[in-house]
Amino acid sequence: MHAIDVQGLVKRFGDKTVVDHVSMTVNRGEIVGFLGPNGSGKTTTIRIMCGLLTPDEGSGKVLGYDLIAESLKIKREVGYMTQRFSFYEDLTIAENLEFVARLYRLRPVREHVDRTLEDLGLASRRNQPAGTLSGGWKQRLALAACIMHKPKLLLLDEPTAGVDPKARRDFWDEIHRLAADGLTVLVSTHYMDEAERCHRISYISYGKLLTTGAVADVVRDAGLITFLVEGNQLEAIARDLAARPGVEQVAPFGATLHVVGTDENALRAALADLESRPGVSVQRGETSLEDVFIQFMAQSRDNMA
Repeated sequence: MHAIDVQGLVKRFGDKTVVDHVSMTVNRGEIVGFLGPNGSGKTTTIRIMCGLLTPDEGSGKVLGYDLIAESLKIKREVGYMTQRFSFYEDLTIAENLEFVARLYRLRPVREHVDRTLEDLGLASRRNQPAGTLSGGWKQRLALAACIMHKPKLLLLDEPTAGVDPKARRDFWDEIHRLAADGLTVLVSTHYMDEAERCHRISYISYGKLLTTGAVADVVRDAGLITFLVEGNQLEAIARDLAARPGVEQVAPFGATLHVVGTDENALRAALADLESRPGVSVQRGETSLEDVFIQFMAQSRDNMA
């Protein structure tokens, strides 16, 4: 049985279609990354799935409940972490969690709060005002509040924006631990390394779902060919290559250029003269998820334009 199984979701605001016939399935205990540019409809789709918005068209089930007729039941069994920190900054960590416990009618309140604090390593900071926390600790508090009622589905909307790499690593370790215990996770992110930690990814662009699958499958099916160029004066080389037939992307990655296209023969022809330049090397490289992400963006039309 799927944790999420929705078909043909549509959401309009005025004459703009923000979610355009999106269908998606997520298995129980699976971590699915939700990728796409800003304004692509990720947040709106997530809000539909957790019962906060009613779709204009489409149907489906979340945790076995009908998306439209049983939205209240869905809300009770979902944890939703928003992009922005949304707790009372003048209350302590423990007081914020006590408030959440009462919202969910958890009894006894103190027992639930203490267990949640302990599970997420917040016990030593229980009396610290939430407004004085760093980004990583605020994120940990938000996650604690989302899972304290033991939801079956966790919806995370760009949860690690603005936190340092160590906090992101710790956060993802916790997400994988929760998923191993049976929690289903749908997480929107712009970080390619985070997407690669998901079991599957789904890419949405300007309201339309373009692809879904394991990262390796999505990269393979994109049909991109990548070459790596190393050497001197890479900036000048990049400007030159960008205007050549067959070159669809040129991007610096450290001391190399990623040169990407869909026609291998045309790409080889565009790069042919570089191999004879002193100090410049050209070799076949691995297409990255970021290469695919950029290609999808280039091929999509902004639905708000």
